[in-house]
Amino acid sequence: MKHSILRSLTCCALLGLASVGAVQAQTTTAAALPDFTGIVQKNAPAVVHVEAKYSGEKQGANLSTRGNMPGQGMPDDPQAEMFRRFFGMPMMPSPEEQKHTSLGSGFIISSDGYILTNNHVVDHADTVTVRLQDRRTLTAKVIGTDPTYDIAVLKVDAGGSLPTVSLGDSRSLKPGQWVLAIGSPFGFDYTVTQGIVSAVGRNLGQQDQPYTSFIQTDVPINRGNSGGPLFDLQGRVVGVNSQIYSNTGDYMGVSFSIPIDVAMNAVQQIKSKGYVSRGQLGVTMQPVSDDIVKAFKLDNGAGAAVVDVTPGSGAAKAGIQAGDIILSYNGQLLQQAADLPPLVGMTKPGSKVPVVILRDGKKQTLEVTIQEASRDQNAVNNQGAMRPSSRHGSAALGLTVQPLDDDTRKQLGLKPGQGVVIGDIAGPVAAQAGLQAGDVILMVNQQKIGSVAEFQAATREVKPGSTVLLLVRRGDQSSFIGLTIPENK
Repeated sequence: MKHSILRSLTCCALLGLASVGAVQAQTTTAAALPDFTGIVQKNAPAVVHVEAKYSGEKQGANLSTRGNMPGQGMPDDPQAEMFRRFFGMPMMPSPEEQKHTSLGSGFIISSDGYILTNNHVVDHADTVTVRLQDRRTLTAKVIGTDPTYDIAVLKVDAGGSLPTVSLGDSRSLKPGQWVLAIGSPFGFDYTVTQGIVSAVGRNLGQQDQPYTSFIQTDVPINRGNSGGPLFDLQGRVVGVNSQIYSNTGDYMGVSFSIPIDVAMNAVQQIKSKGYVSRGQLGVTMQPVSDDIVKAFKLDNGAGAAVVDVTPGSGAAKAGIQAGDIILSYNGQLLQQAADLPPLVGMTKPGSKVPVVILRDGKKQTLEVTIQEASRDQNAVNNQGAMRPSSRHGSAALGLTVQPLDDDTRKQLGLKPGQGVVIGDIAGPVAAQAGLQAGDVILMVNQQKIGSVAEFQAATREVKPGSTVLLLVRRGDQSSFIGLTIPENK
């Protein structure tokens, strides 16, 4: 009997210890997770709901998206109808109203009523209103916008001091850090969502805000979150929620925010002079591809390959040439070509910055005076007419070339004695690389080409299995194209 009692007591003790351990484990786990309530209570009053009205169909979108997505707007469904019937107000405008309405978020950056949001929320709007947490609705004036950074500055007159957010330093963010968003997805005001920083310095391509290195997170944001703040655990704004990657138009786990230092740089310029100026280096560049790595005998694909230099630009005056590989800009190493435009764009025009390049296998440091980028850069696309002449070619590369006349060079913006033009695509190597008749060849393996004879000399020793790198101009665009010569069988 005593043994049974002892066994029972022992089991109870063990169970008790296990229970204590489980509670301690739960307490430890809970203690390790952040509590966002303080951040929300402090900052929610400074977050606003933005509504833009249009006389025609809206020009802006509720949320910028990347990926294959259908049209914007919340679909008609029973749940949406339930909200309309039982709560007396729509969570989102009706399909007809959506044609004339854009919803977004924003946040107050100064107590006198300046508000930051996305340009695509208010772009071309006839009227803009903001709703505060205390349910006041105020008419907002669009002070200025910058489509390139997707930033808009609004101003409201609230008749008194307004609550504001605290601004942080987005440059100190690291992948894995907790972040928090407050906004109005689908019209649900002051929705709080959280996640972590997935990546920093994310560039979305030359056609999508090339001057912005985005903060990528897994924070759930949807249509209506655009322009809302992204907070760190100290309750400071580190980003402006702007885009998602989606196949449906709604959140799929990948969100992008504009770094707050980029956004505030734009805000200060808009407030002081009405527009945003950006630095301009004066080069056209492309990623350092595998073909470039192989042809130039590089260690890796870091940096930006210069394919063209604008005459009279800071880069041209400093001596940067087509074929150079830019390794660093103003002391910052370039991991990829997309790293360069944001750095240059944030440089104050007139500044002198060191640029490290690789040319003929040797590093050089050049000092470049950064110029101001034009606010309306319209590319000129002149193919030009080719003067009939005898054609010479390379059987290994599968193409023929002919001289360029001075008129065509002038139309293409080339200097005298620069380039030869492709006459025919005569073989599979050039065809598979995407070359076309009328393309202008400017360089062969970093060697400048200005005549048919120079082209023939540069390609004479091409061997099977080797890669030849051509710098090719098509219209007003230049790019490096690698041609790999098949090995003999």
